[in-house]
Amino acid sequence: MEYHRVLAGDRRRIGRGILAIVLLVAGMAVFSYAASQAAGVVDARMGRINPALGGTDYTPIYHGATMFSLALLIPWSMLIQRWLYGGKGASLHSVLSRFRFDVFGRALLTIGPVWLIATITLNVATPSEQTYWSVADLVGVFATTLLLTPLQAAGEEYGLRGLVLRVAGSWNRGPRTALVVAVLVSSLVFTAIHGAGDPWINLWYFTLAVSLAVITWRSGGIETAVVIHALLNTLTFLLVTALHVDIGTSIADRSAGAGSAALLVPSVTVAAIAAAVWLRTRTAGPALTPAAPRPAPAPTAQ
Repeated sequence: MEYHRVLAGDRRRIGRGILAIVLLVAGMAVFSYAASQAAGVVDARMGRINPALGGTDYTPIYHGATMFSLALLIPWSMLIQRWLYGGKGASLHSVLSRFRFDVFGRALLTIGPVWLIATITLNVATPSEQTYWSVADLVGVFATTLLLTPLQAAGEEYGLRGLVLRVAGSWNRGPRTALVVAVLVSSLVFTAIHGAGDPWINLWYFTLAVSLAVITWRSGGIETAVVIHALLNTLTFLLVTALHVDIGTSIADRSAGAGSAALLVPSVTVAAIAAAVWLRTRTAGPALTPAAPRPAPAPTAQ
């Protein structure tokens, strides 16, 4: 079966699906709050007040804690699926129940360069307020970005394009209707949890989410979506540190007026990537789980 239909059964289990989504979002909030508060305590002992405690010091410790908290969505999503649906956590990787490094590598080599150009163009073309960064903070944020931001992006993919896509995909018996519901629900949840108040930013988040959901469906796993999301977040943080951008007034600001039509650049790019993945698989169709082995024929009587 297709990736988004793995949790489908004879019953729709909508209530169970809503519980799974609530648990995912609640876990995200708890992990983020606990990690940021712990970082706040550590920073306070060093004489710095990070955003967790109402300050403006965007420290490497705070950055690393934020990234690590979202990376925890990987095991949390697997645990929720196992608990509520009885499915193995490894099945969230792909239709083969493993992380396909060959698919990951191809996506990195073929999609990566195009996506890097779009991301660089957006970050360089969008004016941002600069601030003073100490050398220690630059090195610290740079290192934690390389180490933890790819895992943070992967955590969101396992949660949204993995668990939520599958949960919503089990609510309808028709595979095409299930696909539409799965893509819409997972994309709306992804857009909502980012809490943006600007229409341009919300359009960007929704377009990104829909495109990644389509890519996950066609490729049969989260590997390509992880590549796109991880490159976007990692490169963005690396660029803002290199340009000494004030992260609190650029990336973290999602209020009304913070976005602009410049966000159409990555929106159109990621939509085009999703269309290319669809066209590339138009003959073979979306990747499927392996067929169950046929039982051996019973021996004939002698």
